[in-house]
Parts: sequence; C-alpha cells; structure tokens
Amino acid sequence: MRYTAEHKQATHARILAAAEKLFRAEGFSGASVERVMRAAGLTVGGFYAHFTSKESLLAESLRAFMTARRTPWLAGLEEARGPAFLDRFARRYLDQFNRDTGDTTCMMPSLLSDLTRAAPEVQAAFGQGLEDLVGQAQTHLPPREGATPRQQMLATVALCFGAMTLARATASQPLAAEILDAARALLVAGAPVEGVGSASNEAPRAHAAPRRVPASREKAPSRKRRAGSARKKPL
Repeated sequence: MRYTAEHKQATHARILAAAEKLFRAEGFSGASVERVMRAAGLTVGGFYAHFTSKESLLAESLRAFMTARRTPWLAGLEEARGPAFLDRFARRYLDQFNRDTGDTTCMMPSLLSDLTRAAPEVQAAFGQGLEDLVGQAQTHLPPREGATPRQQMLATVALCFGAMTLARATASQPLAAEILDAARALLVAGAPVEGVGSASNEAPRAHAAPRRVPASREKAPSRKRRAGSARKKPL
C-alpha cells in the first residue's frame, strides 16, 4: 500500500515529536529506535523509511527543536535592548525549569554531554541552530567594552544552557533554584560595588601602616663599632 506524501509527512512529524520527548527525558542513549517508534505508535521497521540512522534522527530533532524554540524564546522582545533584553531572554529560558519536579521543556540539559561525542552531522545541526538564534538575538545588544554583540549573546546562551544543566543535576537540592537565580543575576549585574568585600559581603580590611619604632628604642651602635670608630686615625 502506497501512502500519500501528506501521510508520510505526518508520520515523520510523529516520529520527531516522540524522539524529542525521549531525548529530553532520557538523553541520546536512553532513546532507542525501538522506544521512539513505540512512543510514536509505529513499528520499528518503518523507521528507516524516514531516517538513515539514529544519529540522523538526532540531527533532525535538534534542527526542528532549535527552529521551533527560537520564536517563543524571542517573541515579544523586539523593543528590548541591552541588559533589559538579556534579563527577559534569560528569565524566559530559565523559567522552563520546574522547580518542583526538576523537569524542563528544553532538550539541551539531557543532550549536551552526548553532543560532545556526536558525529559531525549532529554537531553541525546543533551549531546551525545556535548560529540562527545568536544571529537574530544579537541585534538587540549594543557593543560593550571588551565584548561584541555576538560574544555577549554566545556567552548568554552558554550561561543559560549550562545553568539549566546544573539545575537538573542538582534538582533534588535547594542549590538548583539558586543556580538559576545566580545565572540571571550575573547577566544583568552592574559594575563592582566600591568598598564591598567578596564572599562575606564585608568591607575589605585596610592594610595596616608599617609600625614605626620610637627613637628612644632604636638600636644603638654596638660598643665594638664605637670603639673601632674612636681608634680610626685621620689620614
């Protein structure tokens, strides 16, 4: 039986949706082809009519995810600039983390370690998704001393993805929420506060001035030196 192009496209989308859900929950190794197809309500044999390998499924899943999420991550921020944009972008991304369950709608925390070992095809798909996101978002950022708009946005995405990953890794601990709050705070933090110390928030202690020895207590020349000076005859 031959299926229509529309049917094949719908089936393809079902497989991608099932794969994204499993990749997000289980990572690359936990989302086997069999589990993906079963979650999509399809037989395993039909997988290779759509994808040449599990790696090609991951590559297309990443392309689809980054394309689909770029719009909600940036929607409504057209007028925001500089720190205001970074604050709203970071808040929107980091708020995907459910502080009660430790779940998130982002695939990145579950996949980042897998991507370090992924095939070039997979890394290229992810890299292009990052390029598209950064390229669109950097237009909201003016240059800063020491950092171009592109560098600012790349660092922001890296901080957000990293913070989300650490939050999931500590999801059962109060530290998870603190990590997310700290990441957003750092993005919009101002210049260092004058006179405020580091970890304890105490004012730094002033260095003590060198202690001067009273004249009366200064060490007098030894008797031997005085005697030697007295015996020295002028030339």
